[in-house]
Amino acid sequence: MYAIIKTGGKQYKVSEGDAISVEKLEAAEGETVIFDQVLVCADDSQVKIGRPLLEGASVKAKVLEQGKGEKILVFKYKAKSNYRRRQGHRQPFTKVEIEKIDA
Repeated sequence: MYAIIKTGGKQYKVSEGDAISVEKLEAAEGETVIFDQVLVCADDSQVKIGRPLLEGASVKAKVLEQGKGEKILVFKYKAKSNYRRRQGHRQPFTKVEIEKIDA
């Protein structure tokens, strides 16, 4: 069984037992979060497609960790004017483990 959920402006295909990194959620480690924006829910026999969301469907997940991603460098440069700016960025994320999919 799998579901496609929407969180943080992105969509994720998840199954029970999967561990995924999503945009930062306001939840502590060990807490349970519920994703109620479910777009598609499918098992071996049938596929339910929402228009745009499925009514009453939810995905329960447990927060494993809060962290920051790899550092990327943002470099601005303009030719012939001695303009250079270098800045680093680390995107925060939340790692969750999918516990249960309720269709």
